[in-house]
Amino acid sequence: MEDSTAPYCLNSKEVAEATKTLLEQRGVQNEQIAELVMILQRKYYPDLTMEECLENVEAVLQKREVQNAVLTGIQLDMLAEKGELLQPLQNMIRNDESLYGVDEILAFSIVNVYGSIGFTNYGYIDKLKPGILVRLNDRHDGQIHTFLDDIVGAVAASASSRMAHRKQAKREQQLEKMRSAHADESDAAPDNGPESWGWTES
Repeated sequence: MEDSTAPYCLNSKEVAEATKTLLEQRGVQNEQIAELVMILQRKYYPDLTMEECLENVEAVLQKREVQNAVLTGIQLDMLAEKGELLQPLQNMIRNDESLYGVDEILAFSIVNVYGSIGFTNYGYIDKLKPGILVRLNDRHDGQIHTFLDDIVGAVAASASSRMAHRKQAKREQQLEKMRSAHADESDAAPDNGPESWGWTES
């Protein structure tokens, strides 16, 4: 039994495990989020693989800010399913009220981790709603995913942003290496004096 008198201390491993467990319990696999990343990025990177998309999704889900948003949003959805929220919040979340924007604000807290490019990615995927987002937006099965659908879209958008930033950094490193190699070749070129310049002393 947990000692209620002990001082509180955040258990980061427990938070990470709870995040993974809740996503799985709500029917969301990392691979499904990776599919959204592929949709967002494949036209920019034709050689993109699902493994790379999945790697970036998993990296995003390791961020504490992201884990906090996932835990908060999913539990609000679950409470709404059980009818355990106070009115009128209960009905607003149950019906995904269009004027209730707190679910998107929570999603923005995820997107913001990787900069402004993430907002563009999120806006696009939120409007298109492909893949797993189709099921999460279908309320006919009795489940409520008012927060989760936005969270999943935000994780995919953030993973896409992370990928774009890293690919740009890698491209710049490659260009810098090429410039350095070219400069080294120029410095190493032999200088044979005036004859190598095309004229000689008379």
